[in-house]
Amino acid sequence: MSNLRSTADFLLHDWLDVSRLAQRERFADHSRETFDAVFDTCERIAREKFAPFNRTVDVEEPHFDGERVILPRCTYDARQAYADSGMLSAAQDYELGGMQLPYVVEAAANGFFACASVSINTSMLTSANANAILVAGSPVQQRVFAANEFNGRWAGTMALSEPQAGSSLSDIATRAEPDGVDFEGDVLGPRYRLRGNKMWISAGEHELTENIVHLVLAKIPGADGKLVPGVKGISLFIVPKQLVNEQGELTGERNDVALAGLNHKLGWRGTTNTLLNFGEGRYPVRGGPGAIGYLVGQPGEGLKNMFHMMNEARIAIGMAATMLGLAGYYASLDYAKTRTQGRPVGVGGKDAAQAPVAIIEHADVKRMLLAQKAYGEGALALNLYCALLVDEGRTAAGEQAERARLLLEVLTPIAKSWPSEWCLEANSLAIQVHGGYGYTRDFPVEQYWRDNRLNMIHEGTHGIQAADLLGRKVRMQGGAGLMLLAETVNATIQKAMAHARLAGHANQLARALADVGATTKAAWANEQPEEALANAVPYMQAFGHTVLAWMWLDVACSVLSRDATLSDPQSVGRMGATDYFFQYELPRIGAWLQVVKERNMVCAQMPLDAF
Repeated sequence: MSNLRSTADFLLHDWLDVSRLAQRERFADHSRETFDAVFDTCERIAREKFAPFNRTVDVEEPHFDGERVILPRCTYDARQAYADSGMLSAAQDYELGGMQLPYVVEAAANGFFACASVSINTSMLTSANANAILVAGSPVQQRVFAANEFNGRWAGTMALSEPQAGSSLSDIATRAEPDGVDFEGDVLGPRYRLRGNKMWISAGEHELTENIVHLVLAKIPGADGKLVPGVKGISLFIVPKQLVNEQGELTGERNDVALAGLNHKLGWRGTTNTLLNFGEGRYPVRGGPGAIGYLVGQPGEGLKNMFHMMNEARIAIGMAATMLGLAGYYASLDYAKTRTQGRPVGVGGKDAAQAPVAIIEHADVKRMLLAQKAYGEGALALNLYCALLVDEGRTAAGEQAERARLLLEVLTPIAKSWPSEWCLEANSLAIQVHGGYGYTRDFPVEQYWRDNRLNMIHEGTHGIQAADLLGRKVRMQGGAGLMLLAETVNATIQKAMAHARLAGHANQLARALADVGATTKAAWANEQPEEALANAVPYMQAFGHTVLAWMWLDVACSVLSRDATLSDPQSVGRMGATDYFFQYELPRIGAWLQVVKERNMVCAQMPLDAF
């Protein structure tokens, strides 16, 4: 935790200068001291209530006894400590019981919990669920549902995928039909009856809270009783596990939401992952068949309203992947410092009379550790930068806020996808540093890899993120977002040119940026989506590596501005990670971009029977 704290402190204060946010009205009550106090609290709870039980929740998986889902006691204690800390509503208004913290501080503080045990930390979707209701819900829905999620009484989920549809939301078949029964003066919103099945619902059933608030995508039938094809007919509904009244009190009647099964996962085993049936009749609700749901916003605007939740969730997944990468790095670093094996290459290196050295003295182990540091700390820089853009978009004035929102739109696919790929690679390297021991459950690094493998799928697969990036984000508003990114990166390049130590890296990044821009144009030269998007993932990999090179170059500028002689070992470490990224990682982008430029169709045109 101490390594994470020092890295987060540097990035937040020495690099991003987040204390300047206290000059804005919303954050006027805050300062470096209040931010540090939040970090102290979160670091302590993570150390005491989460970290000691990371292995426990991995081996004592949730199970269903026929009536309820059973979780180990430590999960209840950890969630209660987290809720009591106020972190569920840390960035919310005082009127909602929040602290009005900057989102960037909230995101960094939550990192301690993910680093300690990502599998215990089940609160991510609760906050995102409540935020979606704040954006699109009625005042009553905000007061009843969002407020009780923020105060910890209730938990939240998002229910999108269906067994037959997967990520193709246009193919969902859950129906929502208007409920003509008006009992007890219900004012929670237009009431519907939902019937359908939802899959891959994280924390979809448990006893951690007195209620679970599901945000469900469903289609309202047309006048002919048929569902509207595509995404236009999709609406968003609040479907509570336990029915409630307008005062937020449980009515004592269970909604017709039933657990159909638990998914048994490679990682994140401490979090329940469920298949839920809505309206199957296991828990009949008076007035007719179907689960009671309350429309959020306008009919047909479900995806728009849900995406308020999904974008935040994607940044959170990027942070989760980052923290798992860093957890593996810290574990393998400690191991490499204490594990003795072999002797240095060179004169006398094979002399058995010499004492074995710690494996961290071997060049290849240093390579693996440096790669992990470059991936993990670089990903943390990226996600904190994106979190700061959230704050800028919400609280800056005029054009500054608009630019922040636009830049965030372009970077969000990278903030989710890049850490989930490369911090997974960091976890693989952490296993390699441990050698055979890393493959056993005697050490934590194998669990970090298993937990992290989910994140390339979580909240939109790599392919979905890549199609979003190349198919929409870099082209929206006539390419304005991509041009803004180039402008912002070029500002860092010019800043770096003032440091002789960084001039070579600055020129290398300038070439990479130009190559990404040219490749973007080449991909769409004939305006054929099937050709342009055939290699969207390699494009995203190259785009992401260019963005991470920018992050490291900007961080390096801050390092040299504060410690020009590199007298601090941490400064040496950050500069070493920068050098590693430019010399070992950024050169990879050429091969990735080449197939995109050519609109190479080897994969797309592979005959099905040839497999």
